[in-house]
Amino acid sequence: MDHLKEAIEEQYSDAARQARRGVKAGCGCSTTCCDTITSNLYEDGQAASVPTEAMLASLGCGNPTALADLKPGDVVLDLGSGGGIDVLLSAKRVGPAGKVYGLDMTDEMLALARANQRKAGVDNVEFLKGTIEAIPLPDNSVDVIISNCVINLSADKDAVLREAFRVLKPGGRFAVSDVVARGEVPAEIRRSMELWVGCIAGALEEGEFSAKLLAAGFRDVDIEPWRVYENDGRFASAFVRAQKPAAKTCCASECCR
Repeated sequence: MDHLKEAIEEQYSDAARQARRGVKAGCGCSTTCCDTITSNLYEDGQAASVPTEAMLASLGCGNPTALADLKPGDVVLDLGSGGGIDVLLSAKRVGPAGKVYGLDMTDEMLALARANQRKAGVDNVEFLKGTIEAIPLPDNSVDVIISNCVINLSADKDAVLREAFRVLKPGGRFAVSDVVARGEVPAEIRRSMELWVGCIAGALEEGEFSAKLLAAGFRDVDIEPWRVYENDGRFASAFVRAQKPAAKTCCASECCR
């Protein structure tokens, strides 16, 4: 769906340009919709600790840095890192012994994120250009994957989850915020380009999201809706957690055969 990718890239390029002008970015659908999805996600102290432009460019639906149990020394990957807010917040949590990668396909967002990194004076961060369906990192290289309202935008979510599983180390954690559908989504919503770009039309139903994670190889899947939207409660922000199974260890000769 090249036309979908182009529409998303243009919308998020425009969001980066708005943030550079000191304007809060719009999410691509109605103002009410955006306010409901993106408001009051970060504590005041977190907002104050990152450049203003990072907050202005934020189009998330949750706070994955609060969801993920980040530890000093962790290697973290943010899928669809935008202006870099969750990357910069994560970098503080993992400390100088850790590292945080931000992956985005939009040149304007990457330029904004790198500018925000320089303003924040953060060294343990690297922003990568690419798509979440083809992550430019080696197998088994990341401890934690976070993402903030981005996976719903992909037209190939199975590829996204397979790639997430591939780059996670054994025992690695998947901890994202995303929009989920609570029940069947009408066809007219699924066909709306505006609502795809605005994070609604591409949302997976809770059970489908869980099934796709399991099919990709994840275990301990948990989906926790926490903010229900309009549309008769059909959509919600959710915390989505899962884990890549740990590598087997041999405690007796039989298990190595």
